[in-house]
Amino acid sequence: MKKGDLSINVIIVAAVGLLILVILAVLLFGTGGKIRAGTEGCSAIGGQCQPDSCSALADSEGGLWIPDPSKDCGEQQVCCYRTGGSSN
Repeated sequence: MKKGDLSINVIIVAAVGLLILVILAVLLFGTGGKIRAGTEGCSAIGGQCQPDSCSALADSEGGLWIPDPSKDCGEQQVCCYRTGGSSN
């Protein structure tokens, strides 16, 4: 074997290593949005997204539910979280 020759084994190992790096990068960047939503979203504070207001949660589950406009639930929805004890 000459000094400049690469063996087929080195080429195969390098290709497999590159493939593993690409797969890991796709997995990490693909789940980045889910991680961010889980830590910054409405559910991160124990809230629930509701249409229009929090009154439906107060009626069905009791307690004091307050809207949090800083959490994004999408159009026509508000993030509601419980702040007090149950009214039952």
